[in-house]
Amino acid sequence: MPNKFLRMKIKELVNLKDKESIFRFFNDRINTYNDELNAFTEIIPDPDRTSGEGPLNGIPYALKDNILARGTKTTCGSKILSNYKSVYDATVTKRLRDSGAILMGKTNMDEFAMGSSTEFSAFGPSKNPWDANRVPGGSSGGSAAAVAAGLVPFALGSDTGGSIRQPAAFCGVVGYKPSYGLVSRYGLVAFASSLDQIGPITRCVDDAVEVAKVIIGFDPDDSTTIEHPLNFENEEPKDLTGLKFALPGEMIEYPGLQESVKEVFIKMVESIEKAGGIVEKVSIPSLKYVVATYYLIAPGEASSNLSRYDGIRYGQRKDADRYEEVVNQSRDFGFGDEVKRRILLGTFTLSAAYYDAYYRKALRVRKLISKEINEILSKYDFVINPTSPIVAPKIGEISDPLTYYLMDIYTIPANLAGLPAISLPAGAYEGLPVGFQMMARRFEDVRMLNTARILEKLSPSYDENGLARIAERWY
Repeated sequence: MPNKFLRMKIKELVNLKDKESIFRFFNDRINTYNDELNAFTEIIPDPDRTSGEGPLNGIPYALKDNILARGTKTTCGSKILSNYKSVYDATVTKRLRDSGAILMGKTNMDEFAMGSSTEFSAFGPSKNPWDANRVPGGSSGGSAAAVAAGLVPFALGSDTGGSIRQPAAFCGVVGYKPSYGLVSRYGLVAFASSLDQIGPITRCVDDAVEVAKVIIGFDPDDSTTIEHPLNFENEEPKDLTGLKFALPGEMIEYPGLQESVKEVFIKMVESIEKAGGIVEKVSIPSLKYVVATYYLIAPGEASSNLSRYDGIRYGQRKDADRYEEVVNQSRDFGFGDEVKRRILLGTFTLSAAYYDAYYRKALRVRKLISKEINEILSKYDFVINPTSPIVAPKIGEISDPLTYYLMDIYTIPANLAGLPAISLPAGAYEGLPVGFQMMARRFEDVRMLNTARILEKLSPSYDENGLARIAERWY
């Protein structure tokens, strides 16, 4: 099959008449390369290709393994759910099926989306297509690796503290987290319900828009979705002239920012200024608290959401004589170390003795962070920063949990404030991709996406077709 399909955007693929050739091409790539990448945990041998003709008709895609698709396994990367089969479709899955998209399989992830590398998966780590000795990021690492290697044109991930954008940055592709409430979470296995959001990983902003048009929309099955129709046909700005970009000093002066990442990011900033954009350094003092705030709120919500996995109602059961032993042994067997760590942390902070001292205080700081970011966005069009302070580390290189937690320092603010954010490939350092993140006011997703289209043209990471480059290894 011709590699020309790797050089075509989704809209161009949709317009091709020979949909079976497109399917066979990507199906062959998955079967050829997945053993090397471990991007998929389940490959559907003969996916349904008769689901109707819609805006994504005939386009193959992959689904992160915490999003339900009827008849497929939904393991969340955990032993405790290794045998669970979805009995219904998530809303996003149904909408994609109705649009004509073809589900090729489920992608690997950090267990219950708790991680930044996809190393915390019960099914082994996924590999970064740019360097198989390195992580693809997480928790949506399998989705990012699949798109970056050209195994599928797009994939869905979930983003609780950066789990779409950070792996997109590590793998040199586009990761878009919509405003909280635009995309239904019905059928997404919950990690932290006030932070989780589903979004696309693609090779260009145009493709992210095509997917967003399908999955965004009010859903009566999810009370957190909002009736806020977006006009994707808004005229795209022709240039950056007059647009104001805020660069928080707390982010660019963060001591954990690798010099190589900073160098690539600054080159992108200089390109924005040459193109007519206005970049000004600002201060958002509360940003220094984002990691601590997130790791009090998210584990607290997780400890509540994961309490259902007891081997009785949900999850694999380990038999024992007493109820307490069944629960304890089932959880001890089924949950990995990182999930146990976060459940313990969350249960501790929600306990009566420490609720006011930790959890309630974190909720107040979350409001402060949101207030300060929104005050900046009332004066500027966008907030920009590197997506991750580092390039993709080697598999097994990091063992300290706190180091992993700090990898999300640039992506967490958008989740705490419920804002839209997007990561674009901005260049590379010694062959390893570097991501550029842009954050906008809530529900100004279209304006952000339209501006991101212009920024893509300033990046050296794109080919002549406007698609993020993939390593020659995968052509």
